[in-house]
Amino acid sequence: MAFETQDVERKTYSILRVLANSAEPLGSIVIARLLKELGIELGERAIRYHLKLMDEQGLTNLVGRRDGRVITSLGLKELKHGLVKDKVGFAISRIELLAFRTTFDLETRAGLIPVNISMIRKQDLQKALRLMKPVISSHLCVSSLVVAGRPGEKVGDLIVPEGKVVIGTVCSIVVNGTLLKAGVPMNSKFGGLLQMSEGKPLRFVELISYEGCSLDPSEIFIKAGMTSVGQAARSGNGNILANFREVPSMCRPLAHDVIGKLARAKLNGVLLVGNVSEPICEIPMELNRVGMILIGGLNPIAAVAEAGIEVESHAMSTVVDYKEFVDFEELME
Repeated sequence: MAFETQDVERKTYSILRVLANSAEPLGSIVIARLLKELGIELGERAIRYHLKLMDEQGLTNLVGRRDGRVITSLGLKELKHGLVKDKVGFAISRIELLAFRTTFDLETRAGLIPVNISMIRKQDLQKALRLMKPVISSHLCVSSLVVAGRPGEKVGDLIVPEGKVVIGTVCSIVVNGTLLKAGVPMNSKFGGLLQMSEGKPLRFVELISYEGCSLDPSEIFIKAGMTSVGQAARSGNGNILANFREVPSMCRPLAHDVIGKLARAKLNGVLLVGNVSEPICEIPMELNRVGMILIGGLNPIAAVAEAGIEVESHAMSTVVDYKEFVDFEELME
């Protein structure tokens, strides 16, 4: 009986998560498709059954004559606080999913790439852009390419709410995705704070493992006020967001080739590649493994938050077509 209750709660949580990511009412057919993209197989009939229960609990609300539902404030609260044990390892699952959804072609420079979505108030936009500029100019970001959205516009899977603007920065998972397509397996170990000294990476000062994390480490460090990205951009000294990955030593030459092609497409997500079986930024390596440090995609946004501007960030949020991106300088005009 306890197992059945747990199973119902898990399915309820999955449906709520899909509804929370949509600005429009969703029916059982669409919900089933979106759940399948997350690796969850749940039939339309079962979804309608769970939606009815969720309506009775006040977690969802039926809109119109059809079975379109929206999530309620109570549902959002339940989504935030419920089933913490099921969120453990969510970060690593999200990395794997977005890497799989990355379709960027290194030769044609076309396809989908992963982004981090950040929302700020319209009146704060110009100040935020000024704070982001030195971070991007110092190459403390994955790319100088960004995607922007005004109220009512769609960025990836998100509809921009009233009174807000969205800035999408390229996520470091683009490296995972392109290496995966090239046949290079990558082990995503942790996100952390990387100490920069005179403009060069020195060592990790904080680490959070993806395996046991229910939130993206970058979001945690930003909300905790632990970054000093703006200072690092100005002086070369400070703590920035970075991610640690591993690849097999035999894949090092192929990985270098992929990284070079990414850089030519203005996707400079790799900060440092180590030597075989040797430590990198004081992180020990196993035999026949190569360490790789990726720049955190939310570094420009971290600089905005450091200045006291209210910003809501969703790391590893969605994928956006490469052709929809513009150079950051175009937003400054």
